[in-house]
Amino acid sequence: MFMEISVWPVAGMMAAVAVASYFLGCFNGAVIVSKYILRDDVRNHGSGNAGLTNFYRTFGGALTFVVILCDVLKAVFSVLLGVWLLSFIDPVFGRYWAGLFCLLGHMFPCMFHFKGGKGILSGGTIALMLDWRVALVVWGGFLVLSILTRYVSLGSCWAGASFPFATWFIYQSRILTILAIVIGGLILWQHRGNIVRLIHGNENKFSFHKKKE
Repeated sequence: MFMEISVWPVAGMMAAVAVASYFLGCFNGAVIVSKYILRDDVRNHGSGNAGLTNFYRTFGGALTFVVILCDVLKAVFSVLLGVWLLSFIDPVFGRYWAGLFCLLGHMFPCMFHFKGGKGILSGGTIALMLDWRVALVVWGGFLVLSILTRYVSLGSCWAGASFPFATWFIYQSRILTILAIVIGGLILWQHRGNIVRLIHGNENKFSFHKKKE
């Protein structure tokens, strides 16, 4: 998969993609829309999470689509950047590498005190950009579990847990699987509180109605 190339150009390109993707990931739609447009930081409400679900539960409305657009586009740009700059190594590796750092930026944005989202929308977009077969496993399980149980967090945990298995099954690559384990592990880590609530039976179910204060 990987060509034999001089170490320093490879390291430089990987670092450039990592930094650029991280800062693209930091462009958090939920925080930007709530803090600078609505003047009411979403992290001060509900679960305190700067993600789509908490934004929708708190504010609802048409601006939810702006949040979706922000989180989708930053993932798309990050993955395309990874393919463009790291295609001389391997374009699939470039997708995974850029996707990982985009998620890190989304979850731990340096300009928002490292308090970001849980990475499901951006992660799901990254899965779609990586490979339709990976996306089918990740999104298929997410949608089935979320719709049947109305626990978005349960579907999210499936997405994180299934991601490395789907990657290994499709590519049989140790490097890509390691990256997928890190990506999936980050998603599960961000949902650790949800996992505890699911176990104890007091997790919130998703509703299409905005939560009333």
